[in-house]
Amino acid sequence: MLFREIWAAMGERTVAYLTSLACGAVVALAAYLCLLPFRRKCLKGKRLYSPFVRETALVLFWMFSGGMAVLTVFPRWVVWSIMDVLHGYGWNVAGYPFFALGNVNLVPFRTFAPDIHSLYILAGNIVMFVPFGFFAALLWRGWSWKRALPAGFAITLFVECCQLFVGRTFDIDDLLLNAFGVLCGYWLWKLLDKLFPRFCARFHVKPLREETL
Repeated sequence: MLFREIWAAMGERTVAYLTSLACGAVVALAAYLCLLPFRRKCLKGKRLYSPFVRETALVLFWMFSGGMAVLTVFPRWVVWSIMDVLHGYGWNVAGYPFFALGNVNLVPFRTFAPDIHSLYILAGNIVMFVPFGFFAALLWRGWSWKRALPAGFAITLFVECCQLFVGRTFDIDDLLLNAFGVLCGYWLWKLLDKLFPRFCARFHVKPLREETL
């Protein structure tokens, strides 16, 4: 019975995360569409163009990043308020300030525990940041693990610092797991590039042909 309750709670949390991710993705999609003409103009000025397949991957990356912004740098009550709205309860903001000082955990592995809930959190902290490493390597040339690892730490350090001021926790465990997730994303791209190099090359910008100018 306890296992079922834990599983149901994790399912509810996953639905809340995915719903919030979708809300942030819609905003990011609007921003992408607004900036698209400017991006095309800049690329044309460099005599380059971005193929359709690359733009598809890029817009997915934008949407994912927008969703992750809602999940990671907004207060936790925002995520649950989104679920309340979808269930018809209204936006619950009573007594919940947006900015509030959070907690700090600088002791590594303090949050690790051999139970289902901890494993769920651990896996989520890794998996959610895999796309940052994967899409960065897929879309931009010259990406290597020497760039992926510092970039992973920079992204997660920014997220953790933001969480400290919205009533959440600056957690060294999250920092390590998120950065490892970014590195896993890079390794995933590395495997794909090794198996299908011509396919991966389609996601790079191309020289603009004279007849298209």
